[in-house]
Amino acid sequence: MSPYDARFTIIIFGDANCGKTSLVQRFLTNSFKEDSRLSIGVDFEVKTINVGNKNVKLQIWDFGMERKLMHSTYARSAKGGIFMYDITNYFSLAHIDEWLGIIRKEKRAEDQFPIIMVGGKADLEDKREVSVKDGMKIAKLKGMDGFIECSSKMGENVEKTFEALTRLMMLLH
Repeated sequence: MSPYDARFTIIIFGDANCGKTSLVQRFLTNSFKEDSRLSIGVDFEVKTINVGNKNVKLQIWDFGMERKLMHSTYARSAKGGIFMYDITNYFSLAHIDEWLGIIRKEKRAEDQFPIIMVGGKADLEDKREVSVKDGMKIAKLKGMDGFIECSSKMGENVEKTFEALTRLMMLLH
């Protein structure tokens, strides 16, 4: 008998330097590295969390800066996603349609694939270029299943982000 009540693969995607790797590292280790390296390919991590009294094993795929690396194999086997952008860089939303297009090309209409839009670097309020209101509006317009802002540096809403996506995946699968 498996020690897990559920297992899900999550893909984290978005443009370079928006905080994807820092989000994953904070979630895994509860630490923050100021000089996080740029992910070139795909980083793969695993963590078990407890949600609703269920042990859930998450396989987390952190996609680097290249959209073309997130090809069909990854998108097809994932059960949920986090689209991440940087609240201090409006341009980090520029390729949202391309990222979503890759996923939607691989998913059938009947596939349940929740995606949460996450605004990273929320601790840099004084450098904000994307308002909370605009982020929420874009998330709704693009058919996202949730919206949240987080700060990997401060640890704010990091666990909440993964728990929210896990809850959605548990409801749908």
